[in-house]
Amino acid sequence: MNLLARREHSTSQLRRKLNARGMEGVVVDDTLQALAEERLLSDERFIESLVRSRIAKGYGPLRIRAELREHGIGDEQIGNAVDVNAEFWRDRVVDVRRKRFGTAPPADLNERAKEARFLQYRGFTSEQIRAALKQADSDE
Repeated sequence: MNLLARREHSTSQLRRKLNARGMEGVVVDDTLQALAEERLLSDERFIESLVRSRIAKGYGPLRIRAELREHGIGDEQIGNAVDVNAEFWRDRVVDVRRKRFGTAPPADLNERAKEARFLQYRGFTSEQIRAALKQADSDE
């Protein structure tokens, strides 16, 4: 219970933690099932919490999807939670770029590459990055 009191966990993440603490497989499965029935453990709630948190930190859809996979969330649930092609991400990548680099367009190709690498690391698609850099150029 202490694990769930601090923050949301995915089912597979909590299973790994309980196994690491020496609990047996049958006991872990029964515990996880009981927690899910009492709505104390919910992958949907975990997904919502993680996605909201990562968006607030300026991460893009690719990075969020990868992190959800690391937590044992299935592709179908990830697809429902994070649509890589949503228009929302185009606005978000522009906001992240402006917060990090300001409103001025990249001064040269090296600066442009630096900004692109940063946005790629944050998990935005190359199409989203190109659109953000193009918008920065047109904002001059």
